[in-house]
Amino acid sequence: MPTNSSIFAETKIPHQKSHGGVTFPAVLSPAAAGGASSLTAGVKEQRPWLDSLLHKHGAILFRGFDSLATASDFNDVVEAFGYEELPYVGGAAPRTNVVGRVFTANESPPDQKIPFHHEMAQVQKYPTKLFFFCEVEPESGGETPIVPSHIIYERMKEKHSDFVHKLEKHGVIYTRVLGEDDDPSSPIGRGWKSTFLTADKAVAQERAAKLNMKVEWGDDGAVKTIMGPMAAIKEDETRRHRKIWFNSMVAAYTGWEDKRNDPKKAVTFGDGSLLPDDVIYDCLRILEEESVAIPWQKGDVLLIDNMAVLHARKPFTPPRRILASLCK
Repeated sequence: MPTNSSIFAETKIPHQKSHGGVTFPAVLSPAAAGGASSLTAGVKEQRPWLDSLLHKHGAILFRGFDSLATASDFNDVVEAFGYEELPYVGGAAPRTNVVGRVFTANESPPDQKIPFHHEMAQVQKYPTKLFFFCEVEPESGGETPIVPSHIIYERMKEKHSDFVHKLEKHGVIYTRVLGEDDDPSSPIGRGWKSTFLTADKAVAQERAAKLNMKVEWGDDGAVKTIMGPMAAIKEDETRRHRKIWFNSMVAAYTGWEDKRNDPKKAVTFGDGSLLPDDVIYDCLRILEEESVAIPWQKGDVLLIDNMAVLHARKPFTPPRRILASLCK
C-alpha cells in the first residue's frame, strides 16, 4: 500500500544504516508543511501500511509531529495502533505508570548504561511491539541504540560457531535476586511486589508459576527468581523466516549488578555451565558496532518490533524523560 502523501513522508536523517538494502530504522515525518499533522489520525488511516513498513524495517521513528507533546498524546498514538496491551509482569526495570498504557522507561540512574536486550526476553510472556516517546529530550547523551537481531545472530554464528551451537542446544538460565521494594539505584531494581503486581507472597508465587519461574524466598524478604533453560536463539515468528538473537544475555552478564546480584552469575548456559567472558564481550562489541543511536528530540516516537530488534540506553545528562508502552 502506498503511503498517503498528505500525512507521512519517508525521510533520511544522520545515523541510519542500510542492511541488505533496507534502511534502518525507517523515519517518517509529516508530509504537510509546518509539521502540524496529527500522528494519531495518520496512524488510524495508514495502519496497514505502517504495519508493513515495521515488518520490513524492524523499527520506525516518527519525528516532527508537533501535535504530540504530552504523555496523553502518546497514549492516544499507542491506542490508535490497536495492539493489545501487555502487563509488565516479570520485567526487571523500575518503572512508573504515567497515564493509560504509558509508563516511564527504565528509571535507573542517568550515569548507568543499559546494555542491549530484547524486552523481557528472560520471561516467557514478552511484548512483540515497543513504543518509546521523548517527552523531555536529554541535555546530552541518553540515546536508545537499536540493532537488528538477525544481523547479530549471523555475525556471532560466523565468528563463534561453537558458542552459538551450545546456545542452540542448551539455551540459557537467568537468575536474579529481587528485594521486597523497588531499588531506584539499580538498573534491575524492580522489587518482587512490583514485579508480580502484588504484596501477597502466595499470589506472587502463583504468578511466578504461570511464567514457569522458580522462586526461592529468603529470610530478609528478598526472593531469588530462576528462569530457564530458555531459548537464546529463536526462529522469527513472523513471515521473515530467519533466526534471531533473542535474549538478554549480554544485558544480564554486563549489567545485572547491584547489592544483591553478581552479573556473571545472572546468566549461564542451560546446563549450568558458565558463559565465556571473552565471547560475551565480543558480542557486546558486535552489538555496538552494528547499532544505530539517533539522538532524541522532543516529540519523537520510536516503534520497535521486539522480535526483530534489540535496544539499549546510553548514559545521559538530565533532564531526560522517555516514556514507554509495551504491546502483545
